[in-house]
Amino acid sequence: MPIEEENSIRQKIADPSPRKTARMAGLFYLIFILTTVLATSIRDRFIVSGDAAATANNIISSQGLFRVGFVTELVSATFFVLAAWALYVLLKPVNKNLALLLLVLNLGGVAVECLNALNLYAALQFLSGANYLTAFQPSQLQALAMSSLDLYTNGFLLTQIFFSAWLLPLGYLVYKSRSLPKFLGLLLILDFFGNMSWFLQGFLLPDYKILAYPGNAISFIAEISLTVWLLIMAVKEQK
Repeated sequence: MPIEEENSIRQKIADPSPRKTARMAGLFYLIFILTTVLATSIRDRFIVSGDAAATANNIISSQGLFRVGFVTELVSATFFVLAAWALYVLLKPVNKNLALLLLVLNLGGVAVECLNALNLYAALQFLSGANYLTAFQPSQLQALAMSSLDLYTNGFLLTQIFFSAWLLPLGYLVYKSRSLPKFLGLLLILDFFGNMSWFLQGFLLPDYKILAYPGNAISFIAEISLTVWLLIMAVKEQK
């Protein structure tokens, strides 16, 4: 085989086409969305708002499922990083510095999310019945477990600082790219404001959850649209 042809084959393996990269990003993003929905639905089965005893009983009676939800969240975070990496590769030709910025912001959010997930595991530890916990009354352990779950909720809300910020360079790069439609970029920029409204409402106006609903709707539309477009339409090849 001629050296030039061999080098060309190696280059194609190392640097997949933009269409393949786009579909890979869409696939990773889809897995991230599905695993996030699964982890959230599992977690919501256990938590009874304002009732530490009932929540503790739910966790104790189905510890295996609770562990599955914990692991599923970590899997979700992993695929979110993979989706960000694929988007970085796809959009790097538009502006390398901004593409790197969106990847770094995503990594920051995922790092905080994974550390925050330990609050879920802490709730399980408080209810594990370990010998060193006999110094506490059952009601105290239930309260500690509920407090850990509340910390998890607030910690997840904290990650929205990063998960909002990464949408700005992402939306701008998608808008400027000649390979993707501009409306996707605009939706992602609106998604930034939607996520930030959720963050601000959660910490500043916690009793007015309705204020975050419009932003959550925008986020759903933007991220589902991006995922579906990448999976089905991919990108236009540039000559």
